[in-house]
Amino acid sequence: MSSSVVSVSRLCKYFGQVMAVDDISFEVASHSTTALLGGNGAGKTTTLSMLLGLLLPTSGSVSIFGVDMLRDRYRVLPRVNFSSPYVDLPRRLTVRENLTIYARLYGIINFSARIHALTEELQIGRFLGRPYGQLSAGEKTRVVLAKALLNEPELLLLDEPTASLDPDTADYVRGLLESFRKRTGTTILLASHNMSEVERLCDDVIMLRAGKLVDRGPPAQLLTRYGRRNMEEVFIDIARERHLEIALDQNQTADK
Repeated sequence: MSSSVVSVSRLCKYFGQVMAVDDISFEVASHSTTALLGGNGAGKTTTLSMLLGLLLPTSGSVSIFGVDMLRDRYRVLPRVNFSSPYVDLPRRLTVRENLTIYARLYGIINFSARIHALTEELQIGRFLGRPYGQLSAGEKTRVVLAKALLNEPELLLLDEPTASLDPDTADYVRGLLESFRKRTGTTILLASHNMSEVERLCDDVIMLRAGKLVDRGPPAQLLTRYGRRNMEEVFIDIARERHLEIALDQNQTADK
């Protein structure tokens, strides 16, 4: 694999007495698409928030492009962007106003042309003049993705990038993300509950359960390891702790 864009070492996060992320370490290779998977409460969104510097870790370290995010994150943030349907943009501003403000914050010189291109790509032209707060859930998902692509980031963090989208639009967005990565060479780290999306887009998968990293590998490798036909079955196995049985079997085989 090529050099790492993201490096996480022994990352922990407590909320009071609750351990949300429990001593996880991983790297994300340059130009790859990596999935961060796990059930509700597994620690995915908390991990992404710490990568962005929105949450401070209880312990551990995060570096992006070799920069310590706890000390110098502002050196890196212009090269990064983030999309989540669960994080609202200013609701009273129109879609165009929101995109214009974010484009200016990212220092995009010809921002009108960039907004126009994304408007065409994500098919959001018909509601550019509407307040963001009046959009449907699927429309908001497309707008926040447009915001995330404005600066053509070198690292793109996506939390449920196709949530609330109908199957046709979701398929179109996945194709757009594939094309974007090929064209720009960006690195993508995404959290998703859509396992067909993971199989289609991802080179590598990081599996979390109850805040711990419990397994990792390319989708094809995980399918072989668990003897399953698709990633949804693998996801269910890990949610039900079958990964412990596999680890035990591997240890017993190694001892023979």
